[in-house]
Amino acid sequence: MTDLVIRALTESDAQLFRTLPDPGLVGRAAFGHSYATVREGGEYRPEWTWIAERDGVVVARAAWWSGPADTAPVTLNWFDFAEGEDEAGAELLRQSPLYAEYELILPAGWRDRPDVAAAAEARIAAARAAGMKPLVERYRYLWTPECGLPERPGRLTFRPEPDDAVILDVLRRVHSVTLDAHARRAIEGPGGLEQAAQEELDFFHWCPSPRSWWQLAYTPEGEVAGLHVPARNPGGPCIGFIGVVPEQRGHGYGYDLLVECTHFLAAEGAEFIAGATDQGNAPMAAAFARAGHPVTQERIHLV
Repeated sequence: MTDLVIRALTESDAQLFRTLPDPGLVGRAAFGHSYATVREGGEYRPEWTWIAERDGVVVARAAWWSGPADTAPVTLNWFDFAEGEDEAGAELLRQSPLYAEYELILPAGWRDRPDVAAAAEARIAAARAAGMKPLVERYRYLWTPECGLPERPGRLTFRPEPDDAVILDVLRRVHSVTLDAHARRAIEGPGGLEQAAQEELDFFHWCPSPRSWWQLAYTPEGEVAGLHVPARNPGGPCIGFIGVVPEQRGHGYGYDLLVECTHFLAAEGAEFIAGATDQGNAPMAAAFARAGHPVTQERIHLV
């Protein structure tokens, strides 16, 4: 077998990314996405797109994604390889100088489809061979007006909070006891709880939606119950964050926050609202189901 040539693409040869036959089972392409560079009107940058070639034929490819203003990739969300080229895929990830979380996009109920499960497991195995490890599996939701707006419970009041220091304090309280795998990973690192809270705040500011949308929720007694952040990311309207402070848990307030967030974005004209939660976060998954947000994808995150 001839040696691999592993390299980044350039604007002049970006079309090579599209020469690898698309299996159509998992990943971005399976949901109607096509590879295009920013210059072509797409989302990807050639210098953050790598291929592995054998005898001039593309046998593996990886594309790292970012927002328009980012100076480093945010996530690896396109990674696949030709049949029998699992090791080429792993070597591509090993040799690339780019590092970001791998988000493997899958259809809902993918484990019940043997062909999809086999394709997914091959990608996971290649990523693991390159030194990555699974972090969490998540549900991805997509609300549309056809789903209907859930009735507001009316138990909480909502007010914008312009002070980042106040928001950061609420985030610390929310993440002090959390089921969120990304927050727990940050807490286990050298930055601890402060890092987990700051990462959330940084994400809110990263979103191009107005700062004035962030709202705290209050009980009838005037105590803070939690925070919801209606947002728009580069892909469109989304549930940016839902969090209940520990002392107010047990009342189902996560549902109230999600409903208010949905109403808020719908009032802003959203034609769809994306959302996500860890599969292990049963209370939040139940809130999404009750609020009429259907699961449209599952995603596996590897770091």
